[in-house]
Amino acid sequence: MLDRIRLATEIVRVSHRLYERGLIAGAEGNVSARLSKDVILATTAGACKGDIDETHIVGISLHDMQPIEPNRIPSTEIRMHLALYHWRPDVMAVVHAHPPVATGFAVAGEDFMKPVLPELVYLMGAVPLVPYGQPGTDELPARLEPFAREHDVFLLANHGATAVGKSLDEALHRMESLEQGARIILAARQVGRVNELPPESAQALHELRVARRGPS
Repeated sequence: MLDRIRLATEIVRVSHRLYERGLIAGAEGNVSARLSKDVILATTAGACKGDIDETHIVGISLHDMQPIEPNRIPSTEIRMHLALYHWRPDVMAVVHAHPPVATGFAVAGEDFMKPVLPELVYLMGAVPLVPYGQPGTDELPARLEPFAREHDVFLLANHGATAVGKSLDEALHRMESLEQGARIILAARQVGRVNELPPESAQALHELRVARRGPS
């Protein structure tokens, strides 16, 4: 079992970085991490992630999905987090944010399934567009489920993005890389066209990624 205080501090650090990098604004976004087989820690609802401290972290049971600290209310997106931990035992952290450029692609109804940048193919893999599901309801995880086991980063139609990882840093880095990749692809479109990687290079990167990722 991980140390609760240390893990809460790490969630606060990641939340601050998301805010500082402009990947969320105001009270947007939420972060969680697996504390043990039975408990996750998550950010509370309604707090600016740039200002939170350890008092804005709540423990939640994976069995009954109820807060362990009843005086702290978890994020409205906690259903999505809990579903991902249930579907993916390998996942140790979940980051949900609204990266502006990547979210712009999601609003436009576009995904990042084509292999364009080698770093993204290796770090994130293909990024699907999950059909719109009402935030804060069971509809969103229901829309996400068909994509959850094969992907690690998800664009949420008209909403934002979610990244998972085997650590908080891995989930954070995937979210940051998603936004960086979106900026590059947008710039390429403005300059001229987006060229995909050669098929053999894309396949080699995919195989490296699969070997690194391991079983879900």
